[in-house]
Amino acid sequence: MSDTPNTPQYSSTPPPPPPTPPAPPAVTSAAATETATAARPWFKKKRFLIPGGVLAFAVVASAVSGGGDDAPTATSDESSIVAESPEPTSDPEAEAAAAEAAAAAEAAAAEAEAAAQAEEEARAAEEAANAGTVSQQNALRSAEGYLDFIPFSRQGLIDQLVFEEYPEADAVWAVDRVGADWNAQAALKAQSYLDFSSFSRQGLIDQLIFEGFTPDEAAFGVTQVGL
Repeated sequence: MSDTPNTPQYSSTPPPPPPTPPAPPAVTSAAATETATAARPWFKKKRFLIPGGVLAFAVVASAVSGGGDDAPTATSDESSIVAESPEPTSDPEAEAAAAEAAAAAEAAAAEAEAAAQAEEEARAAEEAANAGTVSQQNALRSAEGYLDFIPFSRQGLIDQLVFEEYPEADAVWAVDRVGADWNAQAALKAQSYLDFSSFSRQGLIDQLIFEGFTPDEAAFGVTQVGL
C-alpha cells in the first residue's frame, strides 16, 4: 500500500446547468386582444362575416321556397271551390222577351224620329210656301193696294193682277192670302153701283155676278144694301 496521499480527482467536463423553471402562462389582456383584432386586415375579418351572411341568405331562401310550396296548395283549394260552385242557368224565354222588347223600343224610337222629321219638313215647306217668291210678294202687295180703294170679287182681283202682267199662279197665290171677306166686298160693290145708278134687285145681282162674284155673294151684297 502506497503512502502517497489520495488527491481528489476532478473531471474536466463541466457540470450540467440547473434546469430552467417553466415560463408562466401568458396573460392576454382585453386591450391587447382588441388591438390585435383591429390590426388584422379587413379580408381576414370578412372570412368569418361572409360565410355567416351566406348562411343567413340560405335560411331565408329556404323559408321563401317553403312558403311558395304552400301557395299553390291554397290556389288549388280555391280552384276546387270555384269549380264546385253551380253556374247560373239561362232562361231562353226571358232572353227572347227582353230582345223582343228592346227591338220594339228601338222601332218605336225610329218611328217617332221619322214622324218628327216629316213634321219639321212639312212646317218648313209651309213656311216657304207662305213666304212666296219675290213675284208673289209683289202681287200680294198690289192686291192689298187695290182693295184699299176699290171693292173686288176674288176672280175680278185675279183678273186685275193678270192684267198687270203678273203670272196667273202668282196672282192666285196673292189673292188667296190677301185675307178679304168676299161677301163684304160684294156689299161694297153693290153700294158703289147704287151711288151712281139705279138698279133692280135682280139687275144688281147680275151686275155683281158679271164682276166675278158668286151668285151667293152677289145676293148677299144686294140684300145688304136694302134691295
